[in-house]
Amino acid sequence: MRFFPAAEIDGLLDFPALIDALAAAFRGTIVTPVRHHHEVERPDAAATLLLMPAWTTADAEPAFLGTKVVTVFPGNAARSLPSVMGTYLLMDGATGTPLAALDGARLTLWRTAAASALASRMLERPDSERMLMVGAGALAPFLVKAHRSVRAFEDIAIWARRPEAAAEVVAGLARDGIAARVAENLEAEARQADLISCATLSREPLIHGRWLKRTAHLDLVGAFNLSMREADDEALQRAHVFVDTEAALHEGGDVAVAIRNGAYTAGQVAGTLAGLCRGEYDTEAERDDVTVFKSVGTALEDLAAATLVWRSAL
Repeated sequence: MRFFPAAEIDGLLDFPALIDALAAAFRGTIVTPVRHHHEVERPDAAATLLLMPAWTTADAEPAFLGTKVVTVFPGNAARSLPSVMGTYLLMDGATGTPLAALDGARLTLWRTAAASALASRMLERPDSERMLMVGAGALAPFLVKAHRSVRAFEDIAIWARRPEAAAEVVAGLARDGIAARVAENLEAEARQADLISCATLSREPLIHGRWLKRTAHLDLVGAFNLSMREADDEALQRAHVFVDTEAALHEGGDVAVAIRNGAYTAGQVAGTLAGLCRGEYDTEAERDDVTVFKSVGTALEDLAAATLVWRSAL
């Protein structure tokens, strides 16, 4: 069995190929059972074990099976260790033979950013010129690179509550040959942006619907639980809203929160990423209005990314 660390995953993946792999996976019939969630009692703080399995159907050739194992240990901060860690186990779908273990955190960054870019490839206007990245965490540079692989932006701005964090992202992108700048005024930047991508842990809406251009595309990636929001109710009400899976209707922030609060209904959601990939919607018409993509993540994306790493290595 082979192990793929973060650096090797970076060397084997590129966004155009990964975005196409995700599109094929969403068009296909990969089986994705409900994520397993287990509370683990520990003396310092309760921990969490997450298991995210997926596998290709019996008629797939070659067949693959995989599981992402994620641990969330809040007490690790006191140990100078990451609170969230994970590993992906890829297996032969015909025999169950373990093939590879992959750095789960790195794989998640790649597949999450690629899913957002896949949605924007179909929902965002081709003539988009200005991108605003809201948030300066680990996902920020991946989202910039992924979106940039499907649209030729002339201006990329990074906003964060701490300007120095945004400056670090800008510097990192510069090392990769990508020009970006620090955004100082969030509202002013949002009003001009063609694409706004958010990856934060905000508990209050950062993006307001009244700020959005008529043809803006809003990519909501952070806000992963019901106590978080990145966009307000008006942003959803103004938009054609698409979700990666129907799980976004009851988990994660933004859409699920608005539904729970009665400000939005599940029936108002325009569709899913699978439906987009299968050509079930008239996206040409929707590009003339505000569009929103809400991502909560799915094991299908992990399996597609892990198999692409495996095939690229071979």
